[in-house]
Amino acid sequence: MISVASVSLPVNETLEIKKNRFCPADGGNGRRISIVTGIHGDELEGQLVCYEVAKRIRENPEKLRGTVDLYPALNPLGIDSITRGIPGFDLDMNRIFPGVPDGSLTEYLATRIVEDLVGSDLCLDIHASNIYLTELPQIRINELHRKKLVPLAMEANVDFVWVHGANTVLESTLAYSMNTLGVPTLVVEMGVGMRLTPAYGMQLADGIFHLMKKLRIWDGEDIAVRTPIVSMEADEVSYLNAAVSGIFLKKKEHGCMVRKEEEVGAILNPFTGEVLEKVCAPHDGLLFTIREYPVVDEGSLMARILKREVEES
Repeated sequence: MISVASVSLPVNETLEIKKNRFCPADGGNGRRISIVTGIHGDELEGQLVCYEVAKRIRENPEKLRGTVDLYPALNPLGIDSITRGIPGFDLDMNRIFPGVPDGSLTEYLATRIVEDLVGSDLCLDIHASNIYLTELPQIRINELHRKKLVPLAMEANVDFVWVHGANTVLESTLAYSMNTLGVPTLVVEMGVGMRLTPAYGMQLADGIFHLMKKLRIWDGEDIAVRTPIVSMEADEVSYLNAAVSGIFLKKKEHGCMVRKEEEVGAILNPFTGEVLEKVCAPHDGLLFTIREYPVVDEGSLMARILKREVEES
């Protein structure tokens, strides 16, 4: 293990961010991929991906041609305390990049992480959804870096590539900072908070090894990957928000195609036994986000649907 950053905490404790580096005995060909996760302490899907990548490399070290850096826990305090942000600072870690070298503890950590990632040929920033929503494996890209990132995202074995408009870009995220510094960085969203979805972890691990093959970092047998749906238009995605408060009972699973007016779920009143609202698709399309946590308030996000034609069966 290699220490990326270390700071002293009260009561003789130390906060340390670590990475595990895999490279050939001869130093390799100079190519490098970095896989980071755990920026949010309640997002654990990337932990399984890191495990699987490390496991496959350990089983076939002779196939490694470049360097693979794994950063399983950028926010170890958040993971230990099951807290989304950095506990004690009431702070979202993904809102402080690229950091300040002589700033606060959190700003210093952000700076050290960025410095360590510079020089990578590709970086994957793996997130899960929160505890409320389940997401289909997808890569989100801001349109400022579309030309560079979409071709890479097409090779990552995800189901959906979502290109956001520049007005939605948060400049304080790790991905924005790294892309600005010239390190192609893909943001992966998949699964649900505080849980593991093994099928998604294996799917993304396959995509990573396919990318490593393309980048000449891995010399193993190539893995066939799926071709994702790509959305580049802002009006293609519909957000379904609750009109009333109650208990949401989903009727459809994420990843399925739905038709206009088809019922995605319903909001129930447990006191009276009434259906308060039927949640229906506004158009044909791919249901790529669905509410997982059943309690909803007025305005809560329940689903997202990508507008696409549904083929006749």
